[in-house]
Amino acid sequence: MLALRLTRGARPAVQLRRLLVAAASAGTGFLLLCALGHAIGRPGAPPDSLLRLVWCAAPLAATVYFAVAVARADPGAGPRPGLSALGLGPVRMMAVSATATALTCALGSVTALLVFLHLRGDLTGTPFDGSGTDFLAAGRPLPLPATLTLLTLVPGSASVAVAVALRPREPAGSPSRSGRTAYGRFGAYRATAVRETFGAYGRFGRHLEPAAHGRRPSAARQRTPEEARAHLQAQEQTQTQTQTQTQQDRLPTGPSGQDPERTPGPDGTASGLRPAAPVPASGSGTAPSGLPWGIAVLAVGLAAGAYASRTGVGAVPGERPGALAGPVLAAVGLALAGPGLTHLCGRLLQSVRPGALRLLAGRLLMTEAARVGRPLGVVCAVLSGAYALGSLYYTDGRPAGPLALLGVLLVTGCTVATLLTAAVEARQAHAGTTAALLRLGAPSSTPRRAAALRAGALLALFGPLTVIVAHLSGLSPAP
Repeated sequence: MLALRLTRGARPAVQLRRLLVAAASAGTGFLLLCALGHAIGRPGAPPDSLLRLVWCAAPLAATVYFAVAVARADPGAGPRPGLSALGLGPVRMMAVSATATALTCALGSVTALLVFLHLRGDLTGTPFDGSGTDFLAAGRPLPLPATLTLLTLVPGSASVAVAVALRPREPAGSPSRSGRTAYGRFGAYRATAVRETFGAYGRFGRHLEPAAHGRRPSAARQRTPEEARAHLQAQEQTQTQTQTQTQQDRLPTGPSGQDPERTPGPDGTASGLRPAAPVPASGSGTAPSGLPWGIAVLAVGLAAGAYASRTGVGAVPGERPGALAGPVLAAVGLALAGPGLTHLCGRLLQSVRPGALRLLAGRLLMTEAARVGRPLGVVCAVLSGAYALGSLYYTDGRPAGPLALLGVLLVTGCTVATLLTAAVEARQAHAGTTAALLRLGAPSSTPRRAAALRAGALLALFGPLTVIVAHLSGLSPAP
């Protein structure tokens, strides 16, 4: 009930994205039902039906990927102030987002079932008569368990993926239970391991009493005047150190939530303080780690495709596993290298004496390399893979069927919509930066010019790369 209320009360942009998720779910569900209808209509050709069902994995993955991006960009999915007191903490909000995604995909699955039954003639009594409609299996009953299993595949996968993507995570700076925990005075927890000053562990002065033969002296023993004077001096020194340590603990912490760095003072003690270094923006300090792996997988895919085109074994694509493995590996390599290439593009954009506009655009690209680069790499992988597989399968000039066109449209549309959703999410994340620039007196066209510069830089890098990879991975086999 709460998921339905939050869905109804969302903004129009959020509702539009959910409708797109429902449409993608409907298309994927229709393809799954068509694979089932082909298996029912042709019981003597199980390999062909299995191949159709396997090809449905690409639209299914694209739909789930799009559903996760929409759920992550939903403003109502994050924790809100005051909701934890009502029992709506991060775990409950994650469950609400997963339930809303499951309901949206279930709506698409029901729509796909209605369209499929309408084309079969089960609702109107007159089936659709057209060429190549053997996948409808008109006049044959549909098995209920198989139909329900295929229809629940998209909502179940999407809800599980959303729950995994939005699960509560511990902050990076918080101490883990398995790691080494730093303690302060008297066993109190501390966020950082700051060394205690000399004598802080015994500020009651008991350890300052002289020991004889390794044993603590008795309480009845009278001190000499020299020992009493030394004892008073030690107590005063310990009290002074305690007051200094208390004042240092009351000082404000740095911007990253840690204590300021302690440096030796003029007297050699650790009483001096040095301001902590400024914390760099998230994502701008280190490059994503997937660039070497992406380049390696891309090289392996291109090598496999070139070897298959050189040998030319078999005339049917199913008889050339190397020809199919080449485009698939090349597409996976592009998807893995997307964040790293985006980070590199941002670094190149702000190199060689950059101005304010180039510096702003490059810094934002480096900061959002993981958020925008991964969907962009997936889009390039889908485009290059579609061109390569099309050149391998339709070499004789025969047109593609309606189901193949629907699958290509679904995969391409979902990946492009995911990229646009990630761009909107990045814009929302930097709304505070944009407002700060406008308050400082920057022109109102500066954010738009920076966005256009980022888009042009990404297009200049990923456009030729996608064309080159598509041509290399789609080489026709030698006769």
